Amino acid sequence: MRFPKTFSAFVLLVGLSHAASAQTCTPKVPASSLIEAPKWQMSINPTLPPQQFVDDKGELQGLNVELATEIAKRLCIEAVFLRMDFPPMIPALRSGRFDAINTGLFWTEERSKMLYLVPYAQQAISIYTDPSSSLKLEKFEDLAGRVVGVESATYTERKAREFSAAMEARGLKPIELRTFTTVTATSAALRAGQLEAALNINETANSLEQKGIAKIWVRDIAGTDITFAFRDKLLAQAFADALTAARADGTYDKLFDKFGMTKLKTTTFAIRGDGPTN
Repeated sequence: MRFPKTFSAFVLLVGLSHAASAQTCTPKVPASSLIEAPKWQMSINPTLPPQQFVDDKGELQGLNVELATEIAKRLCIEAVFLRMDFPPMIPALRSGRFDAINTGLFWTEERSKMLYLVPYAQQAISIYTDPSSSLKLEKFEDLAGRVVGVESATYTERKAREFSAAMEARGLKPIELRTFTTVTATSAALRAGQLEAALNINETANSLEQKGIAKIWVRDIAGTDITFAFRDKLLAQAFADALTAARADGTYDKLFDKFGMTKLKTTTFAIRGDGPTN
């Protein structure tokens, strides 16, 4: 698959790497499983605290960053994070621009046939408003006819459109969805009164509420697994095995507790789905 020339426009910063070790150990994945061994290059959209974000010093932080760095250390490879917007990630991975997507990709049957997906956590969707809003919401259907913000090309947008279509089929007004590339842009539109409400994952909505810039009304909508996504099956399996070991020795629980993310109940991680068929 030929990737469009506009790819570079989406990459905000390429480089920030974390050495897995002083290369005193032997990589646990073959060089052929990595685009540029011993580097494990992964895309990340650092706009979803506490999952992945940039701190005041401009450095990457969050569960996904620390978890990937820990797994890289166990595999004796180097974690390299490529900052970019979400929409081009899947086609870029499929075309071999990097090795993995590390941005909390929701598991879907369709995606499981395009990529090797390893579930590692759970997430669901929250509905929130600006704290000063007089709007009160008790269920998703209360958004009928409302102007609602959501990040583009995400599981959240997909589910919102499905719910809106189902509501319209029952005689309710559809939601007027407005899409944005980042949660920051969505929040700015909400504060400016351009939106009546917004949708995002529970953990990001919780973070916004803790900062006093959002009021959550409904949580835990359409919960499902989130994944690391890979183009190579051996790398995906090595990641899953290392994650299983991290769960066994308590590292997984420690990281999830640190960032307040929702753990999977399983003690053994694996690829879910058949992966690419072509």
